[in-house]
Amino acid sequence: MRMKRVPLSGLSAPARYSRRALRQPILSPTCSAKQSRRNAGSLSQRPDAKHVSFPGAVKSAFSNSMRFEQPSTYPGLPTYRVVDQHGAVVDPTFEPDLSDEQVVKLYRDMLTVSIMDVIMFDAQRQGRLSFYMVSAGEEAVSVATASALAKEDVIFCQYREQGVFQQRGFTLSDFMSQLFANRHDPGRGRNMPVHYGSRELNIHTISSPLATQLPQASGAAYALKMQRMLDQSIPPRVVAAYFGEGAASEGDFHAALNMAATRACPVIFICRNNGYAISTPTLEQYRGDGIASRGLGYGIETIRVDGNDFWAVREVMKKARELALRDGGKPVLIEAMTYRVSHHSTSDDSFAYRARVEVEDWKRRDNPIIRLRKWMESKGIWDEAKEKDARESIRRDILKAFSEAEREKKPAIRGMFEDVYEELTPDLLKQMKALRKQLEEYPDEYDVGEFEGGMETLDK
Repeated sequence: MRMKRVPLSGLSAPARYSRRALRQPILSPTCSAKQSRRNAGSLSQRPDAKHVSFPGAVKSAFSNSMRFEQPSTYPGLPTYRVVDQHGAVVDPTFEPDLSDEQVVKLYRDMLTVSIMDVIMFDAQRQGRLSFYMVSAGEEAVSVATASALAKEDVIFCQYREQGVFQQRGFTLSDFMSQLFANRHDPGRGRNMPVHYGSRELNIHTISSPLATQLPQASGAAYALKMQRMLDQSIPPRVVAAYFGEGAASEGDFHAALNMAATRACPVIFICRNNGYAISTPTLEQYRGDGIASRGLGYGIETIRVDGNDFWAVREVMKKARELALRDGGKPVLIEAMTYRVSHHSTSDDSFAYRARVEVEDWKRRDNPIIRLRKWMESKGIWDEAKEKDARESIRRDILKAFSEAEREKKPAIRGMFEDVYEELTPDLLKQMKALRKQLEEYPDEYDVGEFEGGMETLDK
């Protein structure tokens, strides 16, 4: 029995790939294998040299003074900012690259995520939804980074990137169908809520385990690089991988960065450092200088950015994509500092481990939506009346999609047996028959009417 083959989003690898081809060293167009061997041989230690000439430490000066390096002697990496919390531009070189209409559209994307989060959080509390995760305070990171990518770029999200989906064209109906696991859900109701995915938008389906998407992203970026090496007609593409600072404590994070660095993969790692990994503050997670310092340790071009500053995040992402495609490909790490205003999820009460006043202070003092709004108002493209109209219209649209999705039937019961094998195996057919018998024997215990096609789908 053959397994069903499902192609990865945006990764239709050419048939010309072979194990031998994948083992070949990645050389730039101007670097031959002979040159590569000669360059490697040039790292031999020369007599009376003043520097270590050794692979992995080629610029280390010899010293006759023994000193253990201390992190406290180095300044923290700077945090890039374009617009301050008052909406004033602080980078004199900054010039907006978007029209007024484009800025308004992206602002509305941020508003949509913010309003949807409140509605769906309340829906979960009412028992109409099993689970939800909000992204309050982090809207700028998702929307701004996504706006700087090409539609062909491949994305791996974690679980707080509603803004990425919204910016790339995921509809309210798409969101609601997945959340309610109805018959229009592309995942056929098999995933937890907020585990979105879209083949059309080149966004891989979100998975629950932390950091598993990171080595997958490095591998996908390597595949894109190999594709382009074999076929120059394919447009250059990057992979964007999102994760929180808590996920950076997983081994997969380190494996992903090391692979991306050594294989020069065109991948952009976007870390949302929001202060807390579930109930663990960052100060209890690590002692180093955030996540950005780790990128430097792996030899990756790295930047730290104010995650509440929409314009700074967008500018950084634009440059990161340019760097990731340079010289055939290279990884880039972005650490976006953005406070998590919300609870970790509907299963969490964050006030059990942080003060309510701390959260309220961040809401009032530095909010990414309010900051972009202040900038827009200073440019004369937004005002209180437009804000009121936008919020009301967005709320109506969300509630309409909510109501329609909630009334839709669930996917066919038969679907739980499909999409693993090309054809149902004898064991699966036996299980399906047993399920049918169970449902018939206890009709009052199971409401099969809410599933598309009812029990009849088990007869096919």
